[in-house]
Amino acid sequence: MADEPMVDRLADEWASIDALCDGFTEAEWQTPTALPGWTVKDCVSHVVGVERMLMGDPQPSVDVSHLPYLRDAFAVSLETWVEERRSRPGAELLAEFREQITRRLEHLRAMTTEEFDRPSLSPIGEVPYRDFMAVRVFDCWMHEQDIRRALDRPGHLTGPVVDVALERFRAALGYVVGKRAGAPEGSSVVLVTTGGPGITFPVVVDGRARLVEQPPDDPTVRITLPFETFVALGGGRWDAEQARAAGGVTIEGDIPLGERVLASLAFTP
Repeated sequence: MADEPMVDRLADEWASIDALCDGFTEAEWQTPTALPGWTVKDCVSHVVGVERMLMGDPQPSVDVSHLPYLRDAFAVSLETWVEERRSRPGAELLAEFREQITRRLEHLRAMTTEEFDRPSLSPIGEVPYRDFMAVRVFDCWMHEQDIRRALDRPGHLTGPVVDVALERFRAALGYVVGKRAGAPEGSSVVLVTTGGPGITFPVVVDGRARLVEQPPDDPTVRITLPFETFVALGGGRWDAEQARAAGGVTIEGDIPLGERVLASLAFTP
């Protein structure tokens, strides 16, 4: 058996979701989230469905053609797991979640190092299976935050799981600033989050936009925003208008560039 830290991070994240959802009323399970068409229960159904799919369980045969927010065949395939569980009580879903994560962790902990090294298709392309599992940590944590945001139960904003999830944000910021926001050559953008881990993300455009270790002394633009707002924007859950309405967002320096970065932060749907 391999000693894979990413399996421990998945276990940590699933335990956090379990503790959060324990004792939800049916009304809380049915609370809408920022994701189109999805409730709190649907977020947990999605986590269950993906892990069952990765275990090779057959895809549910249900009709999702009536759902207007599905953009492609991949979204349709994921939605079938959610749709199949929509009529079930939340407590029944939570029991399935617990059963499935136990089964999944047993499977992951029985895998060898060679199996974790092996290339696997993932949402970020073909990568070693352990890197795919890092994406799973990110995805599950993002859905935990969807639930927390919907029910106004903030939490799990620091720690090893969050560190893994933030690597996906770091990997995307050069693209966000350089390509999506169109920051010009020689410019620099510094994003500073408040609350949570309180992180500074400095990006410079020098041939290409890239994240650097130290922020420049006089950046072209400095954006300060709450960590939870940064996460909601990066995950495409909020737009810039919602971020401003939530409060705590300031832009200093090149205001138009800062506004473009704020409007372009979403790197994942």
